[in-house]
Amino acid sequence: MADDFYKTLGIKRDASQADIQKAYRDLARKYHPDLNPNDKTAKEKFQKLQAAFEVLNDPSKRELYDRYGSSFESFAHGGGPRPQGRGAWQAGPAAGAPDIDFSEFFGERYAGDPSAAFGDMFGQFRRAGGGRRAKKGRAPAGADVESQIEIPFQTAVTGGKVDLTLQRPSGQTETISVKIPPGVDEGKKIRLRGQGDSIGGSPAGDLLLTIHVAPHPFFHRRGTDLEVRLPVTLAEAALGAKVDVPTPGGTISLRIPPRTSSGKKLRVKGHGVKTADGPPGDLFAEVLIVLPERIDEAGLEAIKRLDAEQKQSPRADLRW
Repeated sequence: MADDFYKTLGIKRDASQADIQKAYRDLARKYHPDLNPNDKTAKEKFQKLQAAFEVLNDPSKRELYDRYGSSFESFAHGGGPRPQGRGAWQAGPAAGAPDIDFSEFFGERYAGDPSAAFGDMFGQFRRAGGGRRAKKGRAPAGADVESQIEIPFQTAVTGGKVDLTLQRPSGQTETISVKIPPGVDEGKKIRLRGQGDSIGGSPAGDLLLTIHVAPHPFFHRRGTDLEVRLPVTLAEAALGAKVDVPTPGGTISLRIPPRTSSGKKLRVKGHGVKTADGPPGDLFAEVLIVLPERIDEAGLEAIKRLDAEQKQSPRADLRW
């Protein structure tokens, strides 16, 4: 019995495109073979995830799947996609991807960085057209390939290299090293010239790569600005202090003014995201007062005395 693609991704049948992509990214990280070297079933689970994602992430394929179920490939006709074997489909020429040439970013195989595992996304691509129209007197160009890759948050901000593994029509896999420019954002599309598929010995097409950025446990991004919640002790907030804060450019010493309350945002200019298009953004550190897990009686009495001296209610301006 064929697998239910919706159950494979753990989503409802009315799931949105964003729901499909999020479910796939979460499960792909969980079952990626490189991240589960001791799990012999990880590769099979990962391949099933890819097969489900290939169909449900493509509106035309999903419509056929919803209508005809597991036999949907038999009903492709006319101008719609035609099955070319498992995981490969004919479609119209790729469109909507910015024509950015990153072919110069290919070089030595990137190694030693555990984040490269996130680039190993087997088979999640569509083949665009049967090749682009060739110029007169030249061999026809090969097929463009669309693929997606998830990169660590830090790599998206500072730039770096990730490995991407593609499965070619011959069944062979090929790993290429991709240089990520600093400041790349979620959903950015880049074109890697000559890294697509070759048809009948023709020059290879291009690889159209969509970037997805993994979340960071502490930092968030808003445009070129970065935000972080900065834990401080009660004494540091009340008396003032200098604390170390990690940033993309290295650790800095940030001054906490005396009598700083939780929620106060401290701005550090120029320590946000740097891009080639303009000045760097800023870092906003939101103060978060963390009380000790245990406070003795003397400490509690001191807090009570301080509270008794408080003349203004902190919730005086709170409204519905």
